[in-house]
Amino acid sequence: MRHPKKITAGLLAAALLLAGCTATTTEPLAIGTTAETTTTSTTTTTTASTSTDPDIDVDWSDLPTTEVTLTDDGLAITEAGTYVLTGSSTGQITVDTDGYVRIVLDGVTIDSSDGAAIQIDNAEATVIELADGSTNTISDASTRGDEEIDGAIYSSDDLYITGDGALDVTAAFADGIVGKDDLWILSGTISVTSVDDGIRGKDSLNISGGTITVDAAGDALKATNDTDLGAGQLNISGGDITIASGDDAVKAEQQVWISGGSIEITETVEGIEAPVVVIDDGEIALNASDDGINAAASDIVTSGLSVTINGGDITIVMGAGDTDAIDSNGDLTINGGTLDITAQSAFDYDGTGTLNGGTITVNGEQVTVLENQMMGGGGGAGGGGAGGGAGGGQP
Repeated sequence: MRHPKKITAGLLAAALLLAGCTATTTEPLAIGTTAETTTTSTTTTTTASTSTDPDIDVDWSDLPTTEVTLTDDGLAITEAGTYVLTGSSTGQITVDTDGYVRIVLDGVTIDSSDGAAIQIDNAEATVIELADGSTNTISDASTRGDEEIDGAIYSSDDLYITGDGALDVTAAFADGIVGKDDLWILSGTISVTSVDDGIRGKDSLNISGGTITVDAAGDALKATNDTDLGAGQLNISGGDITIASGDDAVKAEQQVWISGGSIEITETVEGIEAPVVVIDDGEIALNASDDGINAAASDIVTSGLSVTINGGDITIVMGAGDTDAIDSNGDLTINGGTLDITAQSAFDYDGTGTLNGGTITVNGEQVTVLENQMMGGGGGAGGGGAGGGAGGGQP
């Protein structure tokens, strides 16, 4: 049999830093420990904060390994351990245990006739590992009794996806991959086609590797927590991501932080949207019909809105009409990076616009001032350094 490797998962959840409001931050600890919550106050937003990466503190060799050839009866997992799956099923894979579970997909086809294809109701954490060289196909039913279970792959607890195989997910009911706590994608070749959202984490969605393609009728990548301050985080530090979406491509209720990887958004309404957007690095190419990068209020974050670009190679092509390449309903700060913008309106910000560095080209011409279209309000052209802002001069 194949001997699955020990999994190390990177936790990328960033503490939310919001200008002029109070943020609750939770320091990440190794899974299975309890984090202490503290309350801090901050007045500026320049970069997303990062955290040390804890491991899933499990030696899988201490837990049983079970090989399963699937049938149409599906599989109910009620004990911790590793489950190596082959074969096909029209049933469901369900998980309900207090322990750690690793599901190794080694050439499976799961076409559920009743609800989600993989449904994790309870686990300390679950790892879905794509066996080396394997191709795995997952699809769900278009109807179900419990409509709260809205993903073809659905987890009520922390979920990690890793491995060097391929995973093809088709969501006929709503969303492709859903994590109701934290969702990490570390590696794998993953394709998601969905009638609503593509890949959704509640507290956080974290992507650090893999080749990911999403074709979603709704939002493509999404972090949805709009009730717990400091959650609702979408973090991308690696991977090769291609997106076509009918609504937003990359969306978070509290913060989007991009620190690496390659993101190509071929079609979308809003490209990247959150109350706080921070881009430190990475290659981003997007085509959008409304806003390319947008800092907008959510139900939980209504002030301290900002877009901060510290680095990266960013190309934005906007559709015609009342569209903005970068639209901040608060502050806009560019400290570095290379931006190539094709748009009628390059910059629209309601707060302060600050240009400290970077190379910016708008419609083929290099610019040294953030010319504000002011579609929604406030400031004038932004200049460089601390003097930049409404009415600022040349950098």
